[in-house]
Amino acid sequence: MSEFSTTTPRPLCVDLDGTLVKTDTFAQALLLLVRTRPETLTAIPGWTKGGLASFKQKVAQEVQLDPAALPYHPDLLRFLKQEKEQGRQLILVTASDKGPANAVAQHIGLFSDVMASDGIINLKSSRKRDALVARFGEDGFDYAGNATDDLAVWEAAGQIIAVNPCAKVYRALRDKKAQIFEDRPPKWKAWLKALRVHQWLKNVLIFLPMLLAHELTTPLLYVQALTAFFAFSFLASSIYVVNDLMDLHADQHHPRKHRRPFAAGNLSLLAAAIVVPLLILSSLLLAQLLPAAFSGILLVYLLLTTFYSWRLKQLVLLDVLTLAGFYTIRIFAGTAAYGVSTSKWLIAFSIAIFFSLALVKRYAELREALEAHPEKIGARGRGYHARHLPWLSRIGVAAGIVSVLVLGLYITSEKVVQFYNTPAALWLLCLLVLYWIARIWRLAVSGELSDDPLEFAARDGRTLILGLLGVLVLVWGSL
Repeated sequence: MSEFSTTTPRPLCVDLDGTLVKTDTFAQALLLLVRTRPETLTAIPGWTKGGLASFKQKVAQEVQLDPAALPYHPDLLRFLKQEKEQGRQLILVTASDKGPANAVAQHIGLFSDVMASDGIINLKSSRKRDALVARFGEDGFDYAGNATDDLAVWEAAGQIIAVNPCAKVYRALRDKKAQIFEDRPPKWKAWLKALRVHQWLKNVLIFLPMLLAHELTTPLLYVQALTAFFAFSFLASSIYVVNDLMDLHADQHHPRKHRRPFAAGNLSLLAAAIVVPLLILSSLLLAQLLPAAFSGILLVYLLLTTFYSWRLKQLVLLDVLTLAGFYTIRIFAGTAAYGVSTSKWLIAFSIAIFFSLALVKRYAELREALEAHPEKIGARGRGYHARHLPWLSRIGVAAGIVSVLVLGLYITSEKVVQFYNTPAALWLLCLLVLYWIARIWRLAVSGELSDDPLEFAARDGRTLILGLLGVLVLVWGSL
């Protein structure tokens, strides 16, 4: 933030979206409305006929955001409090509807007045400038904004305050005296986090049928597996973004998830609307290089995950069963991509162990939410409550034990003799898996585990050691 003296008595007018708040409140309210009341989609075309101001007013009447959960710009907020303490008049001036604008102003408690869209006039750009000039005169006010629409307002302002300006605004203000507040991570870091590139590790399951079938000498299989890996990863990333948008309101109330890029306002909702179709298109184009069955599985996965984000994740038990199914689908995707048959034992094992891990995820998520907000009886946006914690842990541990049992039955089957010369060595795998499942659940119950056990496993040294031991056991069994 640059140093700038503000001894002038001029009133300070502050924009809302992208300035005081790091997100677009109208877009977020519209998203929440569609998310919670999808039947309104049929009414929205009619609402737009009265113009943008009328549309904003209608959405504001239908759904209200929680002002306390919005991602405010911390440095600007501290600056406004200092100005208020020195007797400066602060006015919230926004193109948002007056309903949410008044709610934010009341929550902040710093603004003496609010100027906003009223259902007739969309108070934006030149209309905002004209309204401020009519009230305070040319150079009779200072203005804090962020977007290209604010350039017209700054032309009539006494002082320019730019908050997280885009590149175009930076260029326009290059030769002007301006105070700049900057508080956002580099875009590439925000997108890596939003796309959950670290979660691509889950898609390694695509290679599993090839490895367990000992089909390791055909170069074409590796090419097909890598193509399937990236196709599935691009699609998964698009779904992560959609899931974050669907959970935006709930994430902003979460003690940890409020730092996610969209919940924190570090990435715009408009950018998400552009990136998601591009990722899906890239995934489907890559899938054209593989057998048609793989494209079919991709489409099934896309439909299931969309339905999961929209509704299934609110349904107790069905949500964790669906999560376990998503992992198993990755194994089928690998089979479809390079034509290696999948063992029924592998499918049974994956369903059991990933069902246990899905329950760990819900258990840890619920426990964390309850610890942060003990007055709440359950996790926001989920169907689980405090009374479900013992039930989740019992079923989760049982599912983990079943996975070890399935692994043991596989070791005693005739099929294992086809691939392993020393199958007795594989019994050590049962001990390794049993230890890991027990440890994961112990960490979850003691509150030491985040709500994603696989993400934890990827950076956990003990898990990596267990994985290496597992590989050595498989090599030993093959000798």
